[in-house]
Amino acid sequence: ASAAIYSLIETAKANGLPPYEYLRYVFETLPTLNDDELTTLLPWHWKDTLPS
Repeated sequence: ASAAIYSLIETAKANGLPPYEYLRYVFETLPTLNDDELTTLLPWHWKDTLPS
């Protein structure tokens, strides 16, 4: 479980995202998604939705 969390954090950092906000978004959004919508949680998709 720790490795999965560390992977999410490092992937967020590699994509220039703040890890806390990204993890919060993932954990809040994940329960509401269908299987075909999971790609919306990938950091390179989420980065496009950040407010400027």
